[in-house]
Amino acid sequence: MTPHSIDLALLALRVMVGGVFLAHGINHVLGGGKIAGTGRWFESLGMRPGWLHAWTASLTEIGAGALLVLGLLTSVAAAGVIGVMLVALVTNHMKHGFFIFRPGEGYEYVLTLSVVGFALAMLGPGGWSLDRALGLDAHILGWTGLWIALGAGVGGALALLGAFWRPERRPPGA
Repeated sequence: MTPHSIDLALLALRVMVGGVFLAHGINHVLGGGKIAGTGRWFESLGMRPGWLHAWTASLTEIGAGALLVLGLLTSVAAAGVIGVMLVALVTNHMKHGFFIFRPGEGYEYVLTLSVVGFALAMLGPGGWSLDRALGLDAHILGWTGLWIALGAGVGGALALLGAFWRPERRPPGA
C-alpha cells in the first residue's frame, strides 16, 4: 500500500462517519420532533433531564462529525463518536439483540461506529487532514490517541450514565 492509498482510505472513513454524525445531530435538532421531541425520547430512555441530553448528544454529534470531516482534533472527535455510541448502546440498543433490523433496533450499528471511532483514534486522520497540515497528528496517534478515546469517550459515557441514567424499574413479571 502506498501512503496515498492509506490517506484516501482514512479520508473516506472520516468523511463517511463524520457525515453520518453531522446528519444525525442536525436531524435531532431540526428534524421530526425537533430538539423537544429528541428530549422526550431521551426521557423515555431514562436519561433525565431529557432536554439536557438531547442537546448534549446532538451538539456532540454535530461537533464530532464536523471535526472528523475536517480531520481536526481527530482523537477528540473519535472520543465523541465513542461516547455517544456507548450511551446509545447501554440505554437503548443492547437489550434488543445484535441485529438493527429487529424490533427496537439492535446494537450492530452503534457497535460498528464505536469500533471505527477507536480505529480512527489510533490510526489518526491521515495525510489529507487539518491535523496533518497543522502538525497535530504526530502527537495524537497510536496509543496516545487510544488513551484520549478511552478517557474522553468511554470515561465520559460512563460518567454521564452514572450521573444521569435512571431507567424505569419494572417489577418482576410485569
